[in-house]
Amino acid sequence: MQELLLFTRQGCCLCEGLEEKLGALDPPQPLHLIDVDTDPALQARYGLAVPVLALAARVDSPLRELPRVSPRLAGAQLQAWLIKQGVR
Repeated sequence: MQELLLFTRQGCCLCEGLEEKLGALDPPQPLHLIDVDTDPALQARYGLAVPVLALAARVDSPLRELPRVSPRLAGAQLQAWLIKQGVR
């Protein structure tokens, strides 16, 4: 499975909700959390636009940000959305 990056910040209820939903998938999606407030460049890039979900960069492909995830998606709908985005 491809690792997902979740750009987040502490105290963000949307970020926490998406993290929880991704962790509840069966099987859980590998996830790496990145707090945008720990890096001025990330803070400038994402501002208040978190959560941002991205596919981690690999040797054969760069980091790819995914479209914004609807907070209403969970479970099978979230899994189907990830597959539609090319997350395997």
